[in-house]
Amino acid sequence: MAESSPSVMPKHAFPMPKGWEAVIGLEVHAQLKTESKLFSSAPHAFGAAPNTQTTEVDVGLPGVLPVLNEKAVELALRLALALGAKVHPVSIFARKHYFYPDLPKGYQISQYEEPYCTDGAVPIELDGEARAIPLTRIHMEEDAAKNIHDDAVTGGGVTHVDLNRAGAPLVEIVSTPSIHSPEEAGAYLRSLRQILRYLDVSDADMEKGQFRCDANVSVRRVGERKLGTRTELKNLNSFRFVERAIVSEIRRQVELIEGGGVVLQQTMHWDDRSGTATPMRTKEQADDYRYFPDPDLPPLRVEPAQLERIRATLPELPHIRRARYVESFGLPSYDAAVLTEDRDVSELFEAALRLHDQPKTVSNWIMRDVLATMTESGKVLRELPLTPEHLVELLKLIDAGRITAGSAREVFAEMAKTGARPEAIMRARGLEAVSDTGELERLARTVISANAGQVAKYRAGEIKLLNFFVGQVMKASGGKADPAALREILSRALG
Repeated sequence: MAESSPSVMPKHAFPMPKGWEAVIGLEVHAQLKTESKLFSSAPHAFGAAPNTQTTEVDVGLPGVLPVLNEKAVELALRLALALGAKVHPVSIFARKHYFYPDLPKGYQISQYEEPYCTDGAVPIELDGEARAIPLTRIHMEEDAAKNIHDDAVTGGGVTHVDLNRAGAPLVEIVSTPSIHSPEEAGAYLRSLRQILRYLDVSDADMEKGQFRCDANVSVRRVGERKLGTRTELKNLNSFRFVERAIVSEIRRQVELIEGGGVVLQQTMHWDDRSGTATPMRTKEQADDYRYFPDPDLPPLRVEPAQLERIRATLPELPHIRRARYVESFGLPSYDAAVLTEDRDVSELFEAALRLHDQPKTVSNWIMRDVLATMTESGKVLRELPLTPEHLVELLKLIDAGRITAGSAREVFAEMAKTGARPEAIMRARGLEAVSDTGELERLARTVISANAGQVAKYRAGEIKLLNFFVGQVMKASGGKADPAALREILSRALG
């Protein structure tokens, strides 16, 4: 890590030991959303039977030649352009040599001195303040296989290797050492994962290993420019793990230095159950990997026309969309954040809004009913038969007084399961609102006659009792009375 200027700790940070500052850089591996691997035609679907998704290329058998996946390149370029990175017209794939049991060919194809892009930044927002975390580089590489140590699987005493993941396409996103708190690291990772999903570059599912983070952590005394010795934390597969591991490592390093010890440059394994990090190995330097250009892969060349074609397909990024929702639609910041968390949800909102120009009403229904349906069903929005046209049709039925809000939620639940039209559901279930004045007046008279005591109190000045009478008539109508018409009739009847 190079030197960096001292910076003020953000107000949101956990209480740092007095007189110390943390410096954090994050390396994120995101699996690209392709059907085949980076250099072979083998699939890499999650959950397949072990060692069933490999070819000779993935295990490096003699005489085989890798062929670069064009789709993976396009996805990697989408990410670079969205993050404002500098895409280089020529980049080189290199062999990174080391031996692990999950790397059967003895080297990994990656990019080293000449990556496909450098610079760029990831926007974050924390405690209401926006900033951008600068990037050093993004490069492409193939994934290694997966070691399985679980005794229940292996029988104990041995390690099994599943080669299905070997060769899967990755981008490695490397931040500069400009993060200074665990919370800031968490905000960076959440923003990056959201952007990957918005771009449809990666599903970034941490439970499936599609979004993995290593954290480089060092400490220095406040005001110093020189960076301290860093350690690299591995096995961080949740945002909570990242934040907890960084807190633990900051405290460990400060206590070690203040006690007269020296921080060693090591790779550490984080165990969240015990809340401790243990050394795995002394950190290698680049020279230890013996990089050299892969002789079987020509340089990757990117043409300006290709970049412009990809740039034209980029969606609006979530942080820009959030700001627009507040400014253009007058939505609260909370609504804007919830609606833009998932790109499909935000596009449902915008499509519905084009048909029904009531931002807050549409927002309320999506945040309450749509998101609740997704949670209860365990499905993403695109797996549900919900359309903006049907949602708007339901809202217009409410506006027209043809259905009550309570009955509308019952209709929505059925609509979300079957995809049927709201009006058809309403008619089939007999949920159309009672708006006939004569019928409402009859129900009102019956309720008033049965509640003489409450009538007297109302006429004595307890006007809040109007809600009681509304509730009683709604109950008598099976919840189908038009609330607006009913309140007017009751107010008139009660004098």
